Amino acid sequence: MPQSVPSIPRRVARTWRTSLFAQVACALVLGVLVGRLWPDAGTAVQPLGDGFVRLIKAMIAPLVFCVVVAGITKAGDLKAFGRIGIKALIWFEVATTVALVVGLLAGNLVSPGTGMNVDPSTLDASAVDEKTGGGELPSTSEFILHSLPDSAIGAFAENSLLQVLVLSCLVGAALLHLGQTKVPAILPVIEQGQEIVFAIVGFIMKLAPLAVFGATAHLVGEYGLGALTTYGKLIGVCYAVALLFLVLLGVALKALTGLSLWKFVRYTREEMLLALGTASSEAVMPRMMQKLRQAGCRDDAVGLVLPTGYSFNLDGASIYLSVGTLFIAQAVGVDLSLGQQITVVLVLMLTSKGMAGVPGSAFLALSATASALGVIPAGAVALLLGVDRIMDAMRVATNLLGNCVAVFVVSRWEGALDTARAKKVLGGEIAFVPEQTEGTQEPGSADARTAGPKSLTPAASESPLPDAPSSTSRE
Repeated sequence: MPQSVPSIPRRVARTWRTSLFAQVACALVLGVLVGRLWPDAGTAVQPLGDGFVRLIKAMIAPLVFCVVVAGITKAGDLKAFGRIGIKALIWFEVATTVALVVGLLAGNLVSPGTGMNVDPSTLDASAVDEKTGGGELPSTSEFILHSLPDSAIGAFAENSLLQVLVLSCLVGAALLHLGQTKVPAILPVIEQGQEIVFAIVGFIMKLAPLAVFGATAHLVGEYGLGALTTYGKLIGVCYAVALLFLVLLGVALKALTGLSLWKFVRYTREEMLLALGTASSEAVMPRMMQKLRQAGCRDDAVGLVLPTGYSFNLDGASIYLSVGTLFIAQAVGVDLSLGQQITVVLVLMLTSKGMAGVPGSAFLALSATASALGVIPAGAVALLLGVDRIMDAMRVATNLLGNCVAVFVVSRWEGALDTARAKKVLGGEIAFVPEQTEGTQEPGSADARTAGPKSLTPAASESPLPDAPSSTSRE
């Protein structure tokens, strides 16, 4: 007797219960409605979004440490890890430069600020100081020095990803040097710690719809939709340039790895929607690491490239800064020469590397660029105060996809990508299985056999570390 087909309401209810994407999408729409109709209520629910992001951030440092240490020891080759880091930095610099140049070209072609004829003396420069908290971007030497931890506990307490990465590399290198015979118990502990963190992330992700609702309602309630008309041309240019840049990224990804960026977006649609709703790419870093590992990227490549990209590969921010600089200049009637625009690119290439984690960093970078040019009044930066928050969606999506593409490209470049598996995962032939549920799989089931990184790399007990080098042998 044929089985009865569930009714439409039941299918909708089942989708709502099981699909994070559906839950987050509904929360996003509801947040817009509440923020538009009841602005005060929208502002009041902001802690829902902030609390979720805080919980996720608490897991990032221990997760990065576990993934990087386990990745180095499983790879068994510290030199390979160094090559991955160098190749990642090369890719980051190329991608950031392309983003800056494309933004400047679009700003010159469309001229979003032309015709505004703003008098800089009428702008409140103190509003920029309030936005940035009176801070400043670190110099190159300060940025490098701050990347080195002065306290092992402090690196985790301050959630400084670069410092945690340095510690992780040192611990991984020490394990390789000592060899398995001297540290027989530490690797299983690290791997179990990684599984615990992923399990906690799974619990927190159940709150994602509430977070998106709170963050979206606050955004619409606080800033309204009026900026869309006042700054419509600037917003349109930035989003169009971001879309063009993502197309270029997709072409590069296809040419270098044979993978489709659109299929990757479909594969990570829940994470992308959550990042857009909370305006935070850090909120989805743990899940992105899981999905990249299950999509065939080796642990060490994911553990190094993705966190490093959060500080070095801000493609969306670069687009916003380049277009924003031209917008400000055009709005106050300043015509930048070719030489001055080249200066803009050079300055932003440096300042964009120190933006991560600095309050109001976009305005600090814009102020530094204006000071370097010497022809744009510093107070003109205040022109972007009304539109900055609306640009978050563009920046977050572009930054996140840019970093994920970097993981695939660098992994392929280093031979750390299982391309066949990646195509199957992105094509939907292998379903994503959150790692905290892997332990509940039946042995021998299809999902258990293809559940992710455990099928890509041998277990620690099956892949012993190389023996400790003797004191008399040197390379």
